[in-house]
Amino acid sequence: MRGDFCIGADLGQSNGYTALAIVEKLHSGNPQKLTALHLRHLERYPLGTPYPEIADAVAALVQSEHLVSYTTDEMLNRMPLYPELVVDQTGVGPPVTRLLRERGLTFRSVVVTASDDGGPGRGAYRVPKRDLVSALEVSLQTGMLQVAEGLRLWGLLREEMLNFRRKVDLRMTHDTFEHWRESESDDLVLAVCLACWGAARPRQQLFTFNYMPR
Repeated sequence: MRGDFCIGADLGQSNGYTALAIVEKLHSGNPQKLTALHLRHLERYPLGTPYPEIADAVAALVQSEHLVSYTTDEMLNRMPLYPELVVDQTGVGPPVTRLLRERGLTFRSVVVTASDDGGPGRGAYRVPKRDLVSALEVSLQTGMLQVAEGLRLWGLLREEMLNFRRKVDLRMTHDTFEHWRESESDDLVLAVCLACWGAARPRQQLFTFNYMPR
């Protein structure tokens, strides 16, 4: 059984948290058939952390020796297999994700929508929030997603999941998702949703330049 990784990044606006979640994809034989997902790491940056600093940290994480594995191409050349990165740009827009590209990163950029109008858009995937949440729900209910013992922010993530609810908006004929109270945060939940959503899709071959933070 061999694993590789998918990182979900919820980029918070200036008054919100930025959160990361790392899941390990485990499969046996067929790389397109998952056998399990392991939630290995959760991270939340302090409020007010500058976006260039966050971009530096994400670039360093993607190139971490703990997350990079190696494969061989058709010519038997040894090639690095970097973790896949899925980034929510809904609130911050392209200018922030551009900082990641300037650091040599390739990633799936996601714009979360409230409707069923999904699919690739201009430079980003339009993904209904229902699909993101369902990716996490299904993984948990089927036992596909397992949580690493001693995960530091697991208690906080569990609280966020308990505070999340689903309702059906009969006027719009689609599901919407909201908090029990407006003051509660959902950054960790969304980061894990992004990671699970990305892990369930055929991965892109991702490469990154050698980048040294200034």
